[in-house]
Amino acid sequence: MSLPSSDNATQVNRLVRGLIYIVLILFAIYYLLPLYVMLVNSVKPLAEIREGNMLALPRQFTLEPWFTAWSTAQVGVQATGLKPYFVNSILMAVPAVAISTLLGALNGFVLTKWRFRGDNVVFGMMLLACFIPFQIALIPAARVLGMLGLAGTTRGLILIHVAYGLGFTTLFFRNYYAAFPTELVKAAQIDGASFFQIFWRILLPSSAPIIVVTVIWQFTNIWNDFLFGVSFGDFKSQPMTVALNNLVSSSSGVKEYNVHFAGAILAALPTLVVYIVSGRYFVRGLMAGAVKG
Repeated sequence: MSLPSSDNATQVNRLVRGLIYIVLILFAIYYLLPLYVMLVNSVKPLAEIREGNMLALPRQFTLEPWFTAWSTAQVGVQATGLKPYFVNSILMAVPAVAISTLLGALNGFVLTKWRFRGDNVVFGMMLLACFIPFQIALIPAARVLGMLGLAGTTRGLILIHVAYGLGFTTLFFRNYYAAFPTELVKAAQIDGASFFQIFWRILLPSSAPIIVVTVIWQFTNIWNDFLFGVSFGDFKSQPMTVALNNLVSSSSGVKEYNVHFAGAILAALPTLVVYIVSGRYFVRGLMAGAVKG
């Protein structure tokens, strides 16, 4: 009597698993459909797009829209393409991610292994910064950048992103370091190791999972930011997202939808590459911090 019931249970499990896979595949198709439309239409001539079937594969394959979006598209007052703005985003995102990650690691070390009176209050205030909307910080940030002479510069944008992302990076590293063996830190102190020696030689080498999480989080937020870029950047320092908006929103000339699609993919490509290369480490690092914290 046990054998038929076991077979029935196996069949039910297979049926349920099959239904789950079907639902997941449908959700994946629905989620990836916009990317498919952008990719397919970015390699079509404009005349073919105007025929209306945007889901169809290209009859005439061309990479001209990509070259146009990169180097000759009308962005702002000059036909520079997205290339200079892509460089601006790199010059802004890489230093901002590196500085905010390093400062977050130092803060996490201090708040867990180098305790002081009122450290929980300091951490609470930094955590509160994570919930402050961007719009509230615009006027104070503009005043500060003006006083420092950094308004409209890439350095000013770096400063803004470091300041706004510091609460998140501190939270990540503080939770990760909370379960790090305090005995190792005390032993190093007894051996005469200084603050920075303990940080560089003991804590930081064991922080690879949470560093990956922080870098992915910060890079994605900084690269995709539009509000700070359009508020504090000028024509020489505006990031990729602002340039893409100017390209798509241009009211003069013919709407080159294939060029717009190509530009949108170019703008999203760096974050897409980051997630493809290290996405699995992102979930692993978050889980490590959650379990250890």
